[in-house]
Amino acid sequence: MAKILKEFKDFLMQGNLITLAIAFVMGTAFAKLLESFVADIITPILGLIFGKPDFSGLSFTLNSSHFFYGSFINALITFVSIAAAVFLLIVKPYEMIQAREGPDEVVPSDEERRHQELLAALREH
Repeated sequence: MAKILKEFKDFLMQGNLITLAIAFVMGTAFAKLLESFVADIITPILGLIFGKPDFSGLSFTLNSSHFFYGSFINALITFVSIAAAVFLLIVKPYEMIQAREGPDEVVPSDEERRHQELLAALREH
């Protein structure tokens, strides 16, 4: 039993698992921040433009079937806002840092180098 507990502790203390847990917590906090931004800033602005601050009540009926497309519009606005925020706040700055630092030099392993030499020899013949 002690061995299983030690293995479990080692599993929990792996760098990848800790990094994943931190990313999950940060992602959850970031999502709440963006949801508030959409609900408290973007949606009222859209309400000024379109006359309705909340689209969830929008629907139509066709042959006694009700289609509530307003909730979809709200979800779409939230998705586009989150995607734009991730792109502008994470992806673009990361790309700028990568461009400034330059590409990482990849050193091939001995096995990869042998494969490359073998392929080069085969091409010559």
